[in-house]
Amino acid sequence: MAHTITSVLFGKDGNSGQPRSLIHAPRGMTGPPAARRFSGDERAHHHALRGVTIADPPGTSLWISADDRLSENSKKSCVASHDMAWQRRINGALARYTGFHIERVGKAEQRAPQPRKRAETPFRPPADPATDRLLTAPVFVMSPVRSGSTLLRSMLNAHPDLHAPHELHVRRLTVEFGTSLAEKAMEALGHNRADLEHLLWDRVLHRELVRSGKKHVVDKTPANAFAHERIAACWPDARYVFLLRHPASIAASWHEASPDKRTPEEAALDALRYMKAVERARRALPGLTVRYEELTADPEKTCRRICEFLDLDWAPQMLRYGTPDVVTKGLGDWKDKIRSGTVQPGRDLPAEEEVPESLRAMCRTWEYLP
Repeated sequence: MAHTITSVLFGKDGNSGQPRSLIHAPRGMTGPPAARRFSGDERAHHHALRGVTIADPPGTSLWISADDRLSENSKKSCVASHDMAWQRRINGALARYTGFHIERVGKAEQRAPQPRKRAETPFRPPADPATDRLLTAPVFVMSPVRSGSTLLRSMLNAHPDLHAPHELHVRRLTVEFGTSLAEKAMEALGHNRADLEHLLWDRVLHRELVRSGKKHVVDKTPANAFAHERIAACWPDARYVFLLRHPASIAASWHEASPDKRTPEEAALDALRYMKAVERARRALPGLTVRYEELTADPEKTCRRICEFLDLDWAPQMLRYGTPDVVTKGLGDWKDKIRSGTVQPGRDLPAEEEVPESLRAMCRTWEYLP
């Protein structure tokens, strides 16, 4: 609740007999709990507090005490003062000594407006693919979080024809019309917002590919599964590799990645969102399905299957991929295993009784449980 300061009182401290000034928001209190010395600058601006509000719990009063008498000139100058540095000093003092802070009337109600949700723009395939797209047959690894996608992308990146950078999150790159005239101008060219965003996405990926000197780009951002329909519309010739892993292993690894951020149960439910998105994409799009357990148990066999699917020659260097160029949390795996440069054995699969109830249906869908 916010209370408006109604008065600034001047008098003498009952204990010390020293002059003091008191600022209060009345709530039934008859005197200040304790005096606190303010600097001359702080004392000089007590009057400027009239008409501001104090945010505090209901049923309480706030008293601020300052020693020494204020001069008439100080009283006059403080009424007109709106110095932001002073406001910060006073608020800092209040927070340190009382736990309260001061706001102008009406400010609290106007603060932190709810963000407006961006309207979804209809998306569509390119009107002229030969002109509108620079990329040809990009490759997307659709996988949940913590499913081994950084390992797979590192192995693919070791192929002489494949460039697989860290997670790029291009679907989060958006375009806004600064003015209505800009929107009209683009409409006259036949572009809506989604068309322009697709041009941007394509350009970013194409630039990465050209700089690499290779033939095909690979994007393994896990969140792409949530936008698989739009990605398919943006690149109608895209190819997809679906990477699956035991759902309980995914959930355990997701919890271990940030144990202070989510409990094991929360990690299972959060990871399940990604699993469901990947399954929706797997049902809607053509592609090759591989499993993390197969990749770690027999990496050469799995990589040969992927090369055949992508119409590429087998490259033995895929098994010795080296240290990834970007090992950063949020852009892929960053643990010691991925830094080793070679495929490491996967964890043992959980027993059936160890699988959380929330993941059992997905385990059956992916044939990890009967």
